[in-house]
Amino acid sequence: MSEVEAVERHASWLELFFDLIIVVAVAQLAHILHPTPEHPLDVQRVLLFLGLYYAIWSVWTSFTLYANVAGEKTRQRAMLAAMFGIAVMAASVPEATGAHGTAFAVAYVYCRLLAASTWGSTNTFFGGWPAAQNGAGLIPWVISIWAHHPPVRYWLWGAGIALDLVISFLRSGDSREQLDRITKRLERRGRRPFRLPEPARINEGHLAERLGLFVIIVLGEAVMQVVLATSEIEWTRPLIVSAMAGFGLLVCFWWLTLRYGASAAPVHDVKPRVTMPGHFAMTAGIAAVAAGLGALVAHPEGHLEEAVKWTLCGGTVVYFLTSGIIAAASKARIGWLLGWTLPAVAEPVILGLLPLPGWGLVLGLLAVAGWQVWFPRVTARRRARGAT
Repeated sequence: MSEVEAVERHASWLELFFDLIIVVAVAQLAHILHPTPEHPLDVQRVLLFLGLYYAIWSVWTSFTLYANVAGEKTRQRAMLAAMFGIAVMAASVPEATGAHGTAFAVAYVYCRLLAASTWGSTNTFFGGWPAAQNGAGLIPWVISIWAHHPPVRYWLWGAGIALDLVISFLRSGDSREQLDRITKRLERRGRRPFRLPEPARINEGHLAERLGLFVIIVLGEAVMQVVLATSEIEWTRPLIVSAMAGFGLLVCFWWLTLRYGASAAPVHDVKPRVTMPGHFAMTAGIAAVAAGLGALVAHPEGHLEEAVKWTLCGGTVVYFLTSGIIAAASKARIGWLLGWTLPAVAEPVILGLLPLPGWGLVLGLLAVAGWQVWFPRVTARRRARGAT
């Protein structure tokens, strides 16, 4: 991992302002998962949501990590320019499969190139998540600006995202060790080592806060979905139960983030190559739950559309499965993982297969999230009793 900066820091006013555009972007993205007669929810729309969500998340991540390293030297103009780029991407989301697809791709390429050049001003190298600095996955996106036929463009976007994730996962490591290997490789080849950048100094407390704030933004979108859906229909008993249970589900997500950080698991010393894609998957899961809650609360009685049901259950599964993978990567005990992760992954699948009304489904998911909150407390008490 990179060198750690011990100074306590919190999100600056510039970073908090930067986050405002993510509020809008997440709201736009959630609408992709809302089924309509003209646009029923299918696998293609789910993949579209994930692709567009990753693009916006990766830009936010690049500039968040940059600001973490740059600290007080963060370039205000670059952050504001990136904010405008994300705004263009967010505005393009509703027509990303049509007239505005090119605008989305251009804005994304612009933001990533801007991030790479802005990182260069720090003269530092962050090996923990290479996608924050390099643009290996940008080539397919650049090609997609001209190859605008829908099937080809989507495959190019997917290839770019895959390159980003695979290269970042495989090449992630300690920044100083990677720089030392480059120096030794140059020396073996008889070349004079040029002046290499310094290892990036990551402020872990600040980064944890920033990742947690992103989770809060996505949770805010979910709360808004529930409130807006509730305000537009008659308040019946099933509606009240659905809204209260949905709010309780979001409170559980919030509590897990507050208590354990963005990973929502009681683990420590997780490597960035696990933390960063885990953060993407978990926040995408919450965004799916947000879209599902909005549709469910609007129709809390009777038969629930399969698309809405699996948006909710699938988002919950992704959230808790990713949390379990992060815990496993930190070498959590197998017995603890079975008690923590297995029920939270299996039960939403079972609930999705049952013919439950909307209010019954969201109550079941609340029970699943409640188990995640309750289980660590139980195991902690048992360990305390065993120690005495």
